Amino acid sequence: MSDTRLRYTVLVEQNEDGGYTVTVPSLPGCVSEGATWEEALAEIEEAISGYIEVARKLGKPIPVEISVPLNTSHAGV
Repeated sequence: MSDTRLRYTVLVEQNEDGGYTVTVPSLPGCVSEGATWEEALAEIEEAISGYIEVARKLGKPIPVEISVPLNTSHAGV
């Protein structure tokens, strides 16, 4: 699987303090934060890599992408 690139949808939410929280619905518990949008995305990439690395070491299956319904009631859409 080393030459396979996994892709996951991330959900980004702006915090009241102006920072961002990012979650990965396909990877339960995979959450990260950043002061800026760019930092939050960089941090979640690292969190995803760590999640997958631990799953492999434990012999657990690597989760695949799942569809998540978009709740646009708070998205300003």
